[in-house]
Amino acid sequence: MTEEQDIKRYRTLFLSDVHLGSKAAKADFLLNFLRYHDADTIVLVGDIIDGWRLKRNWYWPQSCNDVVQKLLRKARKGARIVYIPGNHDEFLRDFPGTHFGGIEVAERMIHRGADGRRYLVIHGDEFDVVVRNARLLAYLGDWAYDMAIAINVALAAVRRFCGLPYWSFSAWAKLQVKHAVNFIGEFQRVVADEARRHEADGVICGHIHHAVIEDMDGIRYMNTGDWVESCTAIAEHEDGTFELLTWREIVGAVDEPQLPATPVPQQLRIRAA
Repeated sequence: MTEEQDIKRYRTLFLSDVHLGSKAAKADFLLNFLRYHDADTIVLVGDIIDGWRLKRNWYWPQSCNDVVQKLLRKARKGARIVYIPGNHDEFLRDFPGTHFGGIEVAERMIHRGADGRRYLVIHGDEFDVVVRNARLLAYLGDWAYDMAIAINVALAAVRRFCGLPYWSFSAWAKLQVKHAVNFIGEFQRVVADEARRHEADGVICGHIHHAVIEDMDGIRYMNTGDWVESCTAIAEHEDGTFELLTWREIVGAVDEPQLPATPVPQQLRIRAA
């Protein structure tokens, strides 16, 4: 992708689970994405900053600053940017309605699509029993996820040396655990029910790092995924249709010198709905 290529413009972009401040965050990937994609409205659907990890060990490379500056620049140029905090950046929940450099903080929002449909936008951690009622267990799970990502890095280096394609141990491990698979299904059902309670036509959320667009008994369920493994975003077109974007599909390459590609399961390929 080169500077000469046209920027893709959308009505709305939804991003979540960037985890800036974590060594696993693909900040460079996101910065690359933001250079070539713009929207009238950008909604940050939680866990953009990883306050949990920053409390344990301060890690804030230049790439994190670059992402923040890029978003602030888009706000200065007229884009509306809404930040809905998640559990990792919950410190921002004390500032609903506050503007930081043109970025507005909201607990949740109702997004009205171009076709008039209403979508509840939430991070989703409020429906995660572990996060709400067993914070210590949530921290332990977070640590275990860090370890899986570390294994990913080592394994990827070995596979590159052997000429093998990238393969995600952490993504594979999550999907092998029956409880995790059951949790994803239950989370989707509960979040869809919350959309019904708000008389919305759909819900847009993050939190579980599992990007998908699907219908659930009349409710359009959309999860933005993350920028740790899948590197995905939800985009709304001017006609009100939604599309699941992945960094790998956008770049159109399996390997790049500075930005090694992230694996994208088949069900996460770009799709319109």
